[in-house]
Amino acid sequence: MSRPELLGSFCDVGRDMFVAGLVTSHGGNLSVCSEGRIMITRRGSMLGRLRADDLIETGIDVGQDDDLCSRELVVHRSIYAATGARAIAHAHPVHTIARSLVSDWIVPEDSEGRFVLGNVPVVSAAETIASPEAGRLLAEALVDHPVAVLKSHGPFAIGATLEEAFYHVSALEASAQVLDLLGK
Repeated sequence: MSRPELLGSFCDVGRDMFVAGLVTSHGGNLSVCSEGRIMITRRGSMLGRLRADDLIETGIDVGQDDDLCSRELVVHRSIYAATGARAIAHAHPVHTIARSLVSDWIVPEDSEGRFVLGNVPVVSAAETIASPEAGRLLAEALVDHPVAVLKSHGPFAIGATLEEAFYHVSALEASAQVLDLLGK
């Protein structure tokens, strides 16, 4: 995928995540990985208004531009190393986060959630933002699941594309809302 096509994909998914209420104005992050290179959103970027300078390229190993990258780069690297995923979407959807505070699993009752996601693990780390521990726990969970939730922080979803990773986050939040409406 060329850089303009990649930028278009980041912009579309970032805007959709913001419009869907899955992230706050400056929350969440996106990345893709190919041939040992990671393209990730810049630290402090607004997913709903991404521009070309909001995409930072770095490697699977520590690099000189890492300070510009999302703080969650350490988590993205762990996930890529463990799963072979090509894309990651991380969001802060309210219903999903609320459920992560009271349960170790989110078990969808709606057909789409059950079919697309199955049961979704919630992992708990002492430090939730940009920690190697969170990266390790999420990577372990994502080996067998398309999405996992970091307790009190939000879901990290993987996919072959940004759109697929976004789909997993979106489907999870819809499932969490259905559970809330059912009072479960």
